[in-house]
Amino acid sequence: MTRLSVNINKVATLRNARGENIPDVVKFAIDCERFGAQGITVHPRPDERHITRRDVYDLRKVVNTEFNIEGYPSDDFMRLVIDVKPEQVTLVPDAPGDLTSSAGWNVVANSDFLAGIVMRLRQGGIRSSIFVDADPVQIKEAARIGADRVELYTKPYADNFPAVNPDALMPEAVTLPLPEKFEEQAQEAVAAFAAASAEARKRGIGLNAGHDLNLRNLAYFAKALPLLDEVSIGHAIISDALYLGIKETIRQYRSCL
Repeated sequence: MTRLSVNINKVATLRNARGENIPDVVKFAIDCERFGAQGITVHPRPDERHITRRDVYDLRKVVNTEFNIEGYPSDDFMRLVIDVKPEQVTLVPDAPGDLTSSAGWNVVANSDFLAGIVMRLRQGGIRSSIFVDADPVQIKEAARIGADRVELYTKPYADNFPAVNPDALMPEAVTLPLPEKFEEQAQEAVAAFAAASAEARKRGIGLNAGHDLNLRNLAYFAKALPLLDEVSIGHAIISDALYLGIKETIRQYRSCL
């Protein structure tokens, strides 16, 4: 079964807006695990606009599932993750001021740099994952330089997925009608990702995915990629939790998987 890792950056953003400790990021992570999350993801940035270095150390003490730290592998970032030793580090190519990740690595063009980073993580006993577009060439190169996994950048899938009531895609409501040409459009949206999944399997590396996955499109994606190891979802989960509560939100996302 594909595992669900909850990205809690947005919880830290809300906390930081008041400069106090409400909501409590550490307690939220503990509760997410208690309600069924199979991992906790954070993406600390240099300006600490959401997750701080202190958060990373505090979370390491309490996360009992899988701790996944995302980030650009700067010297400061690498010192942090080597010290904290999360189960997984996801390498992303975003600049310090970017609001969010907007593309995967060109692994071919950065192979020497990334190979050194992957080696450092392996020596530290940490699984490596490289954030990539759904491009078999980049996945092949990630495998060649020794990455343990790749994480597919799924915004293009989400953007092209046909508009539909999410209730129609939930396992407990499969009898609801779907739009005309839904299957054709959905297959077009997921085709490159299914091909990327096949390439990852061929190369013998694990497969993660994340970015703009939500209750509307997640179940179809997971069904089309049966070898998917993990999804990391933050913005959509926290947004849905405003209406559903975090316990019910995690239940619904888990049911999609």
